[in-house]
Amino acid sequence: MNQDYIKPDAWSIVEEGFDKERIKSSESLFSIGNGAMGQRANFEENYSGGTFQGSYIAGVYYPDKTRVGWWKNGYPEYFAKVLNAPNWIGIEVVINGKQLDLNTCTSVQDFRRELNMKEGWYKRSFSAEMPSGEQISVVATRFLSLDLDELGAIKYEVTAINQDIEVTFRPYLDSGITNEDSNWDDKFWNTTAVSMDKDQGFIEAHTMKTEFATCTYMQTMVAYNGKAVISNSGNKTENLVSLAYDQQVSKGSSISLTKFGGYTVSRNHGKSELVATAKSILDKAMQIGFDGLLEKQKDAWAKIWKMSDITIAGDVKAQQGIRFNIFQLNQTYLGKDSRLNIGPKGFTGEKYGGSTYWDTEAYCLPFYMATKNQEVAWSLLEYRYHHLEKAIENAEKLGFSNGAALYPMVTMNGEECHNEWEITFEEIHRNGAIAFAIFNYHRYTGDYSYIPKMGLEVLIGIARFWHQRVNYSVDKEQYVMLGVTGPNEYENNVNNNWYTNYLAKWCIDYALEQLEVVKNHYPEDYLRIMTKTQLEDPETSDWAKVAGSMYFPFSDKHGVYLQQDGFLDKEMIKVPDLDKSERPINQKWSWDRILRSPYIKQADVLQGFYFFEDHFSNEALAKHFDFYEPFTVHESSLSPCVHSIQAAKLGRMEQAYTFYLRTSRLDLDDYNKEVEEGLHITSMAGTWMSIVEGFGGMRVAEDMLNFSPQIPTQWNSYTFRVNFRNQIVTITVTEETSSFEISEGEPLTIKVNGKNVVLVPGKTIEA
Repeated sequence: MNQDYIKPDAWSIVEEGFDKERIKSSESLFSIGNGAMGQRANFEENYSGGTFQGSYIAGVYYPDKTRVGWWKNGYPEYFAKVLNAPNWIGIEVVINGKQLDLNTCTSVQDFRRELNMKEGWYKRSFSAEMPSGEQISVVATRFLSLDLDELGAIKYEVTAINQDIEVTFRPYLDSGITNEDSNWDDKFWNTTAVSMDKDQGFIEAHTMKTEFATCTYMQTMVAYNGKAVISNSGNKTENLVSLAYDQQVSKGSSISLTKFGGYTVSRNHGKSELVATAKSILDKAMQIGFDGLLEKQKDAWAKIWKMSDITIAGDVKAQQGIRFNIFQLNQTYLGKDSRLNIGPKGFTGEKYGGSTYWDTEAYCLPFYMATKNQEVAWSLLEYRYHHLEKAIENAEKLGFSNGAALYPMVTMNGEECHNEWEITFEEIHRNGAIAFAIFNYHRYTGDYSYIPKMGLEVLIGIARFWHQRVNYSVDKEQYVMLGVTGPNEYENNVNNNWYTNYLAKWCIDYALEQLEVVKNHYPEDYLRIMTKTQLEDPETSDWAKVAGSMYFPFSDKHGVYLQQDGFLDKEMIKVPDLDKSERPINQKWSWDRILRSPYIKQADVLQGFYFFEDHFSNEALAKHFDFYEPFTVHESSLSPCVHSIQAAKLGRMEQAYTFYLRTSRLDLDDYNKEVEEGLHITSMAGTWMSIVEGFGGMRVAEDMLNFSPQIPTQWNSYTFRVNFRNQIVTITVTEETSSFEISEGEPLTIKVNGKNVVLVPGKTIEA
């Protein structure tokens, strides 16, 4: 059974009722972020039950020494851990001398959480009876400011229900925290200074090894009956600073605490300026006030939603699902800082580590290109260019030479830091996703300038890697690729994964094409790049030989490309014939059994058909879809979206809708039984693609936007917008018709179902 406690709501994630068993899941689902920092939805007050406390600062990490059973040459030295940062949200709440703790309360009633996605805030409310009989109600509202992205704000209100009570608030900062995810239980943080100044507190700390300096800070105000309550004491220890406010509260009256807090970091400021910068931010926050900051938050989110929203009429669960995905993507990355990227858990958990996987290029780039502007997409590509030297070093560690580049599977700073050999050494298709993103950026934006400025060097490094990674098979008289892991991680160390071989050939061909374009049209850049890379014609001739004679495994019997040479040697039992008690196989089966099975974790051959659909006919897609999907268990978050897009392309809308619902509600309904570890942020971009590329049929071909819209029978209509080359196109699809409009600018010619349609500002065109 999937979980089913999140209330259907078009604009909010809502939980009603207090259940200790789902605390960790809700901490993930109600997470908040602003691109610069984020946190799980932990309680502000102390909670002695099961919880996963987590606050995270973008770009701050620890190089946790690799832990493996048997060291192999080439292993990364460390696994980059997303660091649980010092906790700034904590507020001890004491009622008549006893600590408020929902785990020990006699009863908890009217418990409700809401994550308001439209306006960007999180609210929790409840009534509770203390073990000694006092009844109180609490309302806590929290948000991380988009305008002042080093600042968060909390308003915490306690009401006395059945008697007069004494309330003590002890807001605190705590740097004595640990990571949920740690290899050797290392100490990740070192606290260097704890200080306070009236109603302000500061903890200066730095990460061990990486030496990121941080200041965690707070300022608090308490009000009762319209009057300020003055702090009567403060407390400092080695890792903690707290203030105390005591107040007698009459039955029926309320007392509220406002807390501003957050982080200043040496990534953005001088190490000696962190406390002063924090004070400056607190001054701004105090001037604007909680309510003023909340209004600015609503305005900032309104601007984001104006461009990125997808509206669905007639299916509230689908509507909630897509908005949750879009909301979390924007909480994780806003494109303001090209040093940052999109981690697979964002700010919601620590699993997987690193700040970027191939997911960014394959799934996230299209979302950011279409819902932001091309500068944001450029930042994602620039991030990889700045890591090119590290990618060359990564390849050298594995024995490659001459500037061959292998981009990492997992990274923070460009170094490979994934410590499973079958991924680190073998899942090399990630290189191709980066080259494809360069192609995709040019195709969508029409902006070629990235390639001569940065991209061609990346393509050369990648082509050199593929050229060296293949072997010439005398037996086959073709080039083969041995010992790889494709996107299907349920097959390791296989030979001639079709997707990897096809991607390698395409990367080389594309690099050769771009060399000619740059040579003919950007001669100065060409000369600079040739001098820097020492690339000469004999080498590119060798590349062309490899690309021209690459081996692709094929089954004449089934008429399909084979996922790898030995795929048909397996016991070909389809997924529908598996006993449901065996699923998910990654939690029920040994790894040995999985590796010998035909089961596919996510799109593999079909990932290639998704990237390169214009290379294949619809008939070929149908044949491959029908062959591989029945063996696919979709136990990767990246799987349903690709299958949804392809099912829609084949006109199989019921199947496309089923896959869409799974990808859009993967975390909300906890399909993979792991949401308590954090959300699947990067796959959320695939949800957006399922609607825009799947149901909307959006493609860029012949240098123009193309659409072939369809609609699931469960929906009455849907609407989305895309920013295509600085023109905003709005598309609305109903059961009867599809309409298109642009708001301003020059007329824009698009194709709808293969026919040219000219869009003129201010006029809605039905097609």
